[in-house]
Amino acid sequence: MQIRKRFSFEAAHVLPFHPGKCARPHGHSYRLEVGVRGPLRDDGPARGMIEDFDTVKELVRREAIDALDHRSLNDVIENPTCERIALWIWQRLLPVLPSLDELVLWETATSCAVLRKADLP
Repeated sequence: MQIRKRFSFEAAHVLPFHPGKCARPHGHSYRLEVGVRGPLRDDGPARGMIEDFDTVKELVRREAIDALDHRSLNDVIENPTCERIALWIWQRLLPVLPSLDELVLWETATSCAVLRKADLP
């Protein structure tokens, strides 16, 4: 089973290799969906859950959102395409959220990058 939690953040970036208008500074209202997969827990405070939504919220905010929100992404990630941002977030989250299964990063209302655990070596 998988649970999901949705987040949002505002950030600017420049795509230095893009042949069009994205080579100029611009910003997005990003939407991030984090999917966590696993069995239901049998004991403890998260009994009956894969993971407590509050725990997911705290970890994602601390490890990713707080580092990206209202920032120039070029200061954090080289060539910050949607795909590279999603990979950067994955690399930050996996050590603290080992049940991470999927990230969906929406750059606009119609454009997103999807990264699944199965996509990685």
